[in-house]
Amino acid sequence: MNGQNSRFDFREPVPSLDDLGAVHFIAIGGAGMSGVARVMLARGCRVSGSDAKDSPVLGALAAEGATVAVGHDPAHLDGADTVVISSAVRESNPELAAARERGLRVLHRSQALASTMATSRRVAVAGANGKTTTTSMLTVALQHCGADPSFAAGGELAKHGTNAHWGSGDIFVAEADESDGSFLVYRPEVAIVTNVQPDHLDFYGTFENVQRAYGEFSESVLDGGLLVACHDDAGSLALAEAARAAGHRVLTYGWSADADVVLAEPVAHGLMSRATLRDADGRSHTLRINIPGRHNLLNATAAFTAATAGLGQDPVRLLDGLFGFTGTRRRFEPKGTAAGVSVVDDYAHNPGKVAAVVGTGAELVAGQGRLVVVFQPHLYSRTRDFALEFAAALAPADAVVLMEVYGAREDPIPGVSSKLIADALSELRPGADVEVISSWSAVAEATARRAAPGDLVLTVGAGDVTMVGPEILRALDQA
Repeated sequence: MNGQNSRFDFREPVPSLDDLGAVHFIAIGGAGMSGVARVMLARGCRVSGSDAKDSPVLGALAAEGATVAVGHDPAHLDGADTVVISSAVRESNPELAAARERGLRVLHRSQALASTMATSRRVAVAGANGKTTTTSMLTVALQHCGADPSFAAGGELAKHGTNAHWGSGDIFVAEADESDGSFLVYRPEVAIVTNVQPDHLDFYGTFENVQRAYGEFSESVLDGGLLVACHDDAGSLALAEAARAAGHRVLTYGWSADADVVLAEPVAHGLMSRATLRDADGRSHTLRINIPGRHNLLNATAAFTAATAGLGQDPVRLLDGLFGFTGTRRRFEPKGTAAGVSVVDDYAHNPGKVAAVVGTGAELVAGQGRLVVVFQPHLYSRTRDFALEFAAALAPADAVVLMEVYGAREDPIPGVSSKLIADALSELRPGADVEVISSWSAVAEATARRAAPGDLVLTVGAGDVTMVGPEILRALDQA
């Protein structure tokens, strides 16, 4: 809990892709792992992988040339030279234990990804909130400019149906995960930091350690490169000021008039957002995006700044590309409408993300209907550390249904449950319509009972809450 990864040194040079040989991925079906596997397949690597359960992702990887298996068995390592894992894979995993015994090279997924990027102009997108959307926006905008970048994102681009691609161009855009310190591995030419906030304290322990890690990330930018940082976020601004004082090239963006790239005059039209953007050279542009929320206008501005000031792309074509961006899976993703009620799904799982998505939902239904939020907390440690902040983020909703904590890589912590958030929300808003529902199968009906024509239902969280949306739509149809 000090921000030091005991299993990997992300400051060390990564091996060459040519030296990896046959590569086996443990838990290949994960969002990050599958993306790295896709890039390696496109680069001509022999790829195999296993996962605890079958999924459409495994089928897609098999169709792309990977050898995949359901379940973990040391026999799956036969013929492998390199094994790739994420921080979520425990040392007790039978395949990882066998790999250690056999003396196979074991890489973190970020190291494996970095090995594919050696000849590329690297762009790394980091931040507690917004990095998947910003990565995706930047990728789509660069594609519109004809750059055909390679990319690896934490979610599927809606228009492309994939989370990774090896392009013909010389730019590689990667979502850089700070949760385990692995964002230090990329050595980018351009880095984006959307915000620096106290998250992943199960790894870092303190916010000061989080800030220190981001400082190391900014120092990892290549000489002559560019750091793009959000002026509106205190942590990101402090990072930008420190980097600038150290002699690095920095551009800030935000709604503040003191930013280098300034947004102003936001306008919302349904799911479309618009603002005036003044770039670092003082030129004025109209920024339009087909997704809602002031936070997404910020994300688009980060992408614009990185692409123009950092990569030399044409601003007019970039703005057209950003307007053509249709979203990322599980980022304010419409799931359907039934009985006059719209259902939208979002991956938000820390207080900042939840506040942004709930705030956007509240703006969309203002004066027209009610906002009903189904929230599934992700990780016991995060629930314990940020129960009050989650309550404040959920407060704009008219009704809140809380599912039990999705533990993911963590074991339960005594006394930690969704009730911590429910109690905090009830204190913040006495009489609020908030209910904790322990049974997964009961959530859809309880939510449908609360919804009426004109309402918006948001299903929010990084766990299996994403599967509740279709169930809510069915319950509404049957009501």
